[in-house]
Amino acid sequence: MLYGAVAARRMQQPGIDAGLPVICVGNFHVGGAGKTPTVLALTALLREHGEQPVVLSRGYGGRLPGPLLVDPAAHEAADVGDEPLMMAAHVPVVVSRARADGVGLAKSQGASLILMDDGFQNPSIAKDLALIVIDGARGLGNEQVFPAGPLRAPLQPQLARTDALIIVGRGDAGEAVAARVSALGKPVFRARLQPDAQVVAALAARPLLAFAGIGDPQRFFRTLRASGLDVKAERAFPDHHPFSPEEISSLVAQAAQQGLTLVTTEKDLVRLRRSHTDRPEPAISAFPVTLQFDDLAALRAFVAQQLSAVGYLIEQP
Repeated sequence: MLYGAVAARRMQQPGIDAGLPVICVGNFHVGGAGKTPTVLALTALLREHGEQPVVLSRGYGGRLPGPLLVDPAAHEAADVGDEPLMMAAHVPVVVSRARADGVGLAKSQGASLILMDDGFQNPSIAKDLALIVIDGARGLGNEQVFPAGPLRAPLQPQLARTDALIIVGRGDAGEAVAARVSALGKPVFRARLQPDAQVVAALAARPLLAFAGIGDPQRFFRTLRASGLDVKAERAFPDHHPFSPEEISSLVAQAAQQGLTLVTTEKDLVRLRRSHTDRPEPAISAFPVTLQFDDLAALRAFVAQQLSAVGYLIEQP
């Protein structure tokens, strides 16, 4: 109750005006839901309109407070966080522990708008559009506020500040949340994670040892099996887990002993890379996925409409 009361009150505080449109991709709860692939999908959509989005992230798990521009050639996950490092291969990413301090750096990179990766409950920057991502199979759990449950703040004030819901994957739990959002007259968009076809083909004939340190490792394992891959063994780790050399050696040894191929998520793989070491990297396959919307045209029209409502017109492709 105390955590929820503080979180709800904090969300009501006014944020600074960034001076350019701000789209926030967040979620109601702790743990993974698909925010990172959603940010990358929105990046592609906005670029089709001639926009130059720059991602602003807190850099969770990184030691550098920023503000700084993520450089995949110079930074490691321990510096800036795994998600910013992964996204920086596709879009400029600014990391700033104090999010408002990163706005100026984002502008200096030629940003026409800012995509916030997470930060929905953080009031420091005023948001023009808040898109909430949930996993269709997980939903909101027991709908209690942390630490009694997964919610970051009471659900009602979060719903009030939500402009649209994005459900990733199918499941009854997601439908229950969708009904609440729809009842408020807000749109619900549905999407699915689409694996890379070439990677699926390359792994199709191999028995796999899958491991992941993300918010929902089981979703990763389900995605592998739904792609027709032969997952013989699984190893789940906590979200943003910093893999030790001993843990990697254990995984490599298990794979060798059982004749398996190691496979993990893109986000996990960036945490395994070490630019300041002479040790060779073990043979581990990444399993990249992209977010595919069931009705991309409807999402495109909604984003354009919402930004137009705040006085910003985006170019039509």
